[in-house]
Amino acid sequence: MANASLALLAFLVTFTFGFAASRLEVRRTILLDEVNAIGTTYLRAGTLPDAEAAQARGLLREYVDSRLEVVRTGKLEEGIQQWEELQKRLWESAAALARANPTSIAIGLYLQTLNEMIDLHTTRLNESVRVRIPVTIWAALYAVTVIAMVEMGYQTGLSGKRRPLSVPAFALAFAVVIYLITDLDRPQAGMIRVSQQPLLELRHSMSETPP
Repeated sequence: MANASLALLAFLVTFTFGFAASRLEVRRTILLDEVNAIGTTYLRAGTLPDAEAAQARGLLREYVDSRLEVVRTGKLEEGIQQWEELQKRLWESAAALARANPTSIAIGLYLQTLNEMIDLHTTRLNESVRVRIPVTIWAALYAVTVIAMVEMGYQTGLSGKRRPLSVPAFALAFAVVIYLITDLDRPQAGMIRVSQQPLLELRHSMSETPP
């Protein structure tokens, strides 16, 4: 029974770790896609009339600055409100410009990438904040861990053989892996995070000096 419990625990740990690790890769891919969309939108904003181009680029710089500020401070809820407000201002300005120039190809292309940028923002929030390991899986993992460790200790006691190092080391190894899974499942608070270097490089590529 102890061996079966340990095998089940190993399966659950492998499954949960694989899920958490895959979410990290998804978050990294979405970040790169969003950075590319913001960068393309910034470049295409240069094809707009001078006043609208300056306004759009200023809002996009503010958008990236806000993203980086949230990474530094961890104030996600405030950041989400600010991002959505900036997106609204960008879209309303672009929509008004499109209505005034319905045949403009340049404005149409700008609207296309702006729409993609907004869609990727929604995708990123869903993948980074809302998609987490379900509570039922956590409950099953913790329950099987407790059962397996108790059975292993009980079996060691029945055997009469003292293992002062091997048993604690075995339990510690499982604990470390479970901790890593927990860390991967907390993208905003854990130690393992997606590097924001692409976003930093994008900000430095914009004309105004970053803060």
